[in-house]
Amino acid sequence: MSKFVFPPPGVVTVPIEGADVGFPLYRIFCVGRNYEAHAREMGAEPDREAPFYFTKAACHYVPSGSTVNYPPGTRNYHYEMELVVAISAPAFEVARSQALQCVFGYTCGLDMTRRDLQFEARDKQRPWDTGKDFEQSAVLAPLVPVSRCGHPMRGRIELRVNDTTKQSSDLSLLIHDVPAIIADLSKYYHLQPGDVIFTGTPEGVGAVVAGDRIEGSIEGVGGISLSVASA
Repeated sequence: MSKFVFPPPGVVTVPIEGADVGFPLYRIFCVGRNYEAHAREMGAEPDREAPFYFTKAACHYVPSGSTVNYPPGTRNYHYEMELVVAISAPAFEVARSQALQCVFGYTCGLDMTRRDLQFEARDKQRPWDTGKDFEQSAVLAPLVPVSRCGHPMRGRIELRVNDTTKQSSDLSLLIHDVPAIIADLSKYYHLQPGDVIFTGTPEGVGAVVAGDRIEGSIEGVGGISLSVASA
């Protein structure tokens, strides 16, 4: 069928560093509490048995360098700095040893969070959607292909708010590393080209307000920035 009751949305595209083609964004998966210190600051013990996931809609993507409005419904708007993996080949029930073969590249991501709504949902044993999956909540820098950055398994991951360092850790401290995440997630989903995976944030998350500027970096991958405007 080629006719619609209204124009369908266009393809969401993430830039690729140094390329004149884009990466069509399909789905956004996120790993929860994947650094031990962050799990504890969230009031939970780290789970080393298996990762757990939540999702964000691709339409909530925002490019690095953007200015976003302070979101509605919250008084506790948080940053979470993360390494993000981009998938470029189908993967289902893939072995850990083969998992990296489906990776296109990596980038920096900000998992922006309405923390008060997330905690309210958690305390009531309800889904986290209103706290995590909302407009302009998935910030991505341009993707860096594996041919340029390799597979970063260690290196500094940091975030600054108004030039003050808030998060500083190392990728080697991920509880579940990238191959393990891909292998586990592919047990439950047929991963497809265009999928991206936020791999989790280190400790030091906190609130931002209108007028704040967020800047993050991952060694060997690059940087990311976001400015917060008023509601």
